[in-house]
Amino acid sequence: MTDAVKLHHALDGLVDGPALLLGGSLGTTLEMWEPQRAALEPIAQLVRFDHRGHGRSPVPAGPYRIDDLGHDVLRLMDDLQLERANYCGLSIGGMVGQWLAINAPERLDRLILICTAAFLPPADPWLERAATVRSAGTPEVIADVVVARWFTEPFADTHPETVARHRAMIAATDPGGYAACCEAIAAMDLRAGLPSVTTPTLVLSGAQDPSIPPSHGRAIADAIPGSRYELLDPAAHLATVERADAVTELVIGFLE
Repeated sequence: MTDAVKLHHALDGLVDGPALLLGGSLGTTLEMWEPQRAALEPIAQLVRFDHRGHGRSPVPAGPYRIDDLGHDVLRLMDDLQLERANYCGLSIGGMVGQWLAINAPERLDRLILICTAAFLPPADPWLERAATVRSAGTPEVIADVVVARWFTEPFADTHPETVARHRAMIAATDPGGYAACCEAIAAMDLRAGLPSVTTPTLVLSGAQDPSIPPSHGRAIADAIPGSRYELLDPAAHLATVERADAVTELVIGFLE
């Protein structure tokens, strides 16, 4: 495990309200939560952050593990003097959320996991993607393939500016940080810890998500006692963008 880094973050919403940490997908910045921001600001203190290796957060030398990203979030909470918080994460952000619920349950009130997995084999494609990005010196080389998996085709056809904006996030990610986070996913297996999770949990999947199919979300919900599962149809990987209103409504309902 590497030392925890100081994450770049943005604070919005209620200054003294219950905190909601928002952890995004591999290859995004905290701006990916923009579709939820206005609706969530009246009910929570929003803490949007960039994972290590992403956006304006530090890029320590890899490889990374999910443990490293989890400890970064705990440092962020400590820096902000947040004893407890709600947590919502998508994709690798959801992997971090599971780690927190397993390893630091005393810091969480409620957990929302979106389009994520506890175990995502085989490892080789993730290691190959990491090697490709490192060799090219930029995630630009894989940006088209990745963003095509983030949205359903009908949504992409009618929202080209949204697709372009998120493709630009991928391309602008530090290659070393992106690759090291791929390696973190390759090495991850959180399954054994899920039955011990006591944090109230909502799990959301996208019915047309080719990156992390719904079976992974269903498996998480089945393993966490008392959790709730919802399938968004239609939706691909970035369900928070493609189905922004539906996701926001579910999140608000769960938190309230």
